[in-house]
Amino acid sequence: MDFVYRFPVVRGIQAKREYYIAMVPLKMIPKLFPPEEEYVPPEFRAQRKLNEVRIPVISRYILENRENYVFSALAASIDGYFKFCPSEFPDVGVLEISMDAKILINDGQHRKAAILEAISEDESLLNETISVVFFEDQGLARSQQMFTDLNKHAVKTSNSIAELYDSRDELAVYTRSVVSKIKFLNSYTDKEKDILGKYSSNLFTLNTFYVANKKIVSGKMVTGDTESFLLRYWENVVKNIVQWNELENKEISKVDLRENYIVTQAIVIQALGRIGNAFLSHPEYDMEKTLYGLKKIDWKRNAECWQLRAIKANGRMISGETAVLLTANVIKQELGLPLNTDEAEREEKFLRDNRLK
Repeated sequence: MDFVYRFPVVRGIQAKREYYIAMVPLKMIPKLFPPEEEYVPPEFRAQRKLNEVRIPVISRYILENRENYVFSALAASIDGYFKFCPSEFPDVGVLEISMDAKILINDGQHRKAAILEAISEDESLLNETISVVFFEDQGLARSQQMFTDLNKHAVKTSNSIAELYDSRDELAVYTRSVVSKIKFLNSYTDKEKDILGKYSSNLFTLNTFYVANKKIVSGKMVTGDTESFLLRYWENVVKNIVQWNELENKEISKVDLRENYIVTQAIVIQALGRIGNAFLSHPEYDMEKTLYGLKKIDWKRNAECWQLRAIKANGRMISGETAVLLTANVIKQELGLPLNTDEAEREEKFLRDNRLK
């Protein structure tokens, strides 16, 4: 009889096929799942080629969160002899897999590679476990279809909901806190979606404020003082944007606000992030007095100052970092804030290019 691996498992049924769930020690991973040869063409592989860039990112996640990292199960197909030996409970027993069998990963190749990299740096991981779902191999076509099914129907979490649940990213934590503490933002910020429908009851997404706050912090260390700064900054912004207050006072409708003004657009919120960075970088600026100037800005879509900066010639919004910077330039100039070197150069180029048109 062949030598076998023996794993305690639970047996289940999917699509009239048996599968088995085992808790596999991480030290067994390289023995169970040898790498597929790099020269195998895509049409003869059971899954996509490894994206090497992802591996160190996942490995760092494990090493930096040794006390609370989590991984979902690997899915694998057994090509060779195996046998399920039930216990007194019919669906609980031991799965014997021949050491000569090939076991191919259908889902989780990047997790596997990252685990191996993490173990090379921290051997205390060797005796920890990961769940593996074993299926009977039914040939390359079936393995490829399993990979497609497992990945095609997986729903990517929105950035907003990731930031809503993330407790490791301090800026995400502070963004949630600030939005929840400011009544207007809390009332009109969708905390799950990244894209709002035309008739959404919300005006902003949590991810938009997270991205804006990243621009405010701009590489600086995030501390407890960061949250208090962000709260003070956004409170002053909300207080001084006329249309937001008109909406709160029911003097304007959400439809009117969306269709006729740009002040709910992500590009403007991100531009306000650049303005926030100016105050964080220059504590000598009088934030409250300066932001009062937001009341005087013309936020109408058809205002000349936004044309070709935030608004295309056809009336549609422009996206991208250049548009954010050029929009922030207008706001800075209206508030009497100086442009930094990069902003001044981009402003000059914008004006020069448009004079030539």
